[in-house]
Formats: sequence, structure tokens, C-alpha cells
Amino acid sequence: MIQAARWLRLPAEHPFGLAALPYCSYTAATYTGGYRVGVAVGDHILDLTTASDRLMPARAHLFRAGSLDDFLAAGDGAWTQVRDGLTGWLSDEQCRPAIEDLMVPVGQASLRLPFTVADFVDFFASENHAANAGRIFRPGAEPLPPNWKHLPIGYHGRSGSVVVSGTPVRRPCGQFRPPGADAPSFGPSARLDFEAELGFVVGARSHLGEPVPASRFAEHVFGVCLVNDWSARDIQSFETVPLGPFLGKSFATTVSPWVLPLAALEHARVRPPSAAADLLPYLTETTHWGLDIDFEVRLNGSVISRPPYATMFWSPAQMLAHLTVNGAAVRTGDLYASGTVSGPEPDQRGSLLELSWNGTEAVPLPDGTSRFWLQDADELTISATARGPGGGRIGLGSATGRILPAVRESPAGKD
Repeated sequence: MIQAARWLRLPAEHPFGLAALPYCSYTAATYTGGYRVGVAVGDHILDLTTASDRLMPARAHLFRAGSLDDFLAAGDGAWTQVRDGLTGWLSDEQCRPAIEDLMVPVGQASLRLPFTVADFVDFFASENHAANAGRIFRPGAEPLPPNWKHLPIGYHGRSGSVVVSGTPVRRPCGQFRPPGADAPSFGPSARLDFEAELGFVVGARSHLGEPVPASRFAEHVFGVCLVNDWSARDIQSFETVPLGPFLGKSFATTVSPWVLPLAALEHARVRPPSAAADLLPYLTETTHWGLDIDFEVRLNGSVISRPPYATMFWSPAQMLAHLTVNGAAVRTGDLYASGTVSGPEPDQRGSLLELSWNGTEAVPLPDGTSRFWLQDADELTISATARGPGGGRIGLGSATGRILPAVRESPAGKD
């Protein structure tokens, strides 16, 4: 394992050590000129925009805009060169004079959405989550739809409502039909939920009409981030017949401010359950991209679930292959998410839909209260770690959102 330079005083077990090096877009009170691209190094952020000017001038133009957009578009050759450069600078004592003044404590930085989200697609890749949803909504029937183990199911979302961690989430209003009612009502969602997910950030674009095979996944996807696909279950259930999710999902999707490169996840790669399935050739992987990532979900500071990503049936390489098999192109900044991460145990469920079994079983909290669905002022945080070199863990950061009350606005005007 590569060791950090001594002057960094970086503990070997730190989740943002040299094996991680996630990227962000940030600013600080001492800066002029707006946002910069940064890299997490322990409890600090290295100003990569300035460091690249000093130590890697041929790539410095990729970071001058202060977002990851240009870097993502540059492709895997640039991604590898920059990561190798960062690792070298941070492990070489002789580079200290060039970068020591570029380290800012994370607590003094303001983080924003690290890249411009082009398209957003959300999948349904957990067999445990899909089966739980089937048992809830189709009791007595087969829990999985007939097509579920033949293709990764997904839907297109709204990129404009993707927000960075820390952004408040307004409770949405919409139409829903209360139990026993003959007609729908309009008002604030009473069944607001979270979904713990992993997001995949596309770097290099593809061309319209040219599918991306699973074997070329790492050429197009730069890295991962954490995703909370907030869901208004009452609005969603009324509108999802006969088509898929719409207003019940599009009001907000929270992502972490850190993008962890795929290169950091080499030690986390595992064989996904779909590897044992009889799949069509375009979904068959020769190298596997299942991932050993452990999630943790906290509601108002208390852990309510620990979903394991390794149980996800479909891999991100298979998701990308299916996303493009009809010739649809991916663009720089496209974000596609895994869908809810849920494990086989009750305390591994990645949504309140499952934890409360659609509002029939209270989820207890340490303060003596309980939840069926999210309440106003609730704060939900999703964090995760992945298996790293030497049996250690590396961090993916966290994605947090606090629920604000609805703005009551009806189609006829304010009530």
C-alpha cells in the first residue's frame, strides 16, 4: 500500500486516505474567483485547480472551470494520469513545498454539486428490494415481475432536481387517492420516503446508435457517488398505472458532494448474483463489477438500516449495457443510479417502504418516537464505505437532506 507523506499526518485507517482520493467542487472564504476542483485527503481538501497548474500543467485546463465537467469528458487516460499524479505528490516528501499551502480543512469549505448532471436514470437492481415491493403490492402473487431477471429495469428521471448533500428537501404536493376513497385528493404527500442508492457518473460520452458493451464500462464511467432518490409513495402509487414513476420521484434527488473514482474500487469488486443467471450475451460480463460496499442510513442521527451493496443482482456494467443496447447515447455528466440497496435481513432494507412494510410496522427510534414515513424536520443521512487494499475500508462520504414543510399550492391557486 502506498503511504502518505509524513507531513500530512494522515492515519492509515482514515476513510479518505490515499486509496480513496474522491473529487469535489468547492470554495472557501479565503478564496477569490469562485469554485475550484478539490480532492479529499483525510480531513482536508487539496486545491487541484492550483496544484495542477504547478505540477501537471498539461492537464491544468481540465480543472480551471471549478467543476469536474472537463475532467470527466477527457476520458480514462486523463483520469489515470491525474490519479497517479495525485498519489505521487501526496506520498513524496519532496512535493510538500508545492502543495502544503493548498490544503484547506473540510470544515472550512463550501461544497457544491461537483458536475453538471446531464441525464438521470434510476434502476431497480436489488432483488431483495424488488421482491419486498412485490410482496407488499402483490400479496399472494410472484413477488418479481416476469422480466426482472432478464433485464435491468429502470426509468428516466429529472436531472434538474438533482441536488447536493445538505440541500433542504421540500415535501411535495400532488394527487393521491386515500384508502377507500373514490376520487383522488390534492395536497402534501403523507408518505414521504428515502431510497439508499449508489450512483454512477458517466465521463466519456458514447455515440447515438452505438451500444456500449459491458466490457467497456470503465472507459465510460468515471466514478460513483451516493444517491438518495426521495420518493412520495402516495403520489407514486396513484400515478404509476400504467406508466412508471413521475411526480412521486422528480421533486428531489440528493447526491453526495464527493465522486469516488472507479480506480479506488478495484479491491471492492465482487461477483454479482446475476453472474449465475442465464442471460443474453450483451448482459454477460467477462470481468465482474459487483461491489463490496456497506451502506449506513441514519434518521435524525440514529442508525435505522445497514444495506449491503454486494447483494445487488445487476452490476453497473450490465446497467450501462442495457441503457445503451437500443442505441441510446450517454453524455458526459449522465448519472444513473442502482435503485434501492436492500439486503435479505429486516435491518438491511434501504427504504421506509420496506422498513415499515408500507406503513404497517412502526420503525422505532432511540428517543422513544417511531416513524412510518418521514416527518417535517427529519434529517436523513446515507453514508457508505467500500472494501479497500489490505482489508481496510475507504469512504464514499455521505448524502444528507432535511425535510421542509410543503408549500400548499393547489391547481386552482393557494388554499
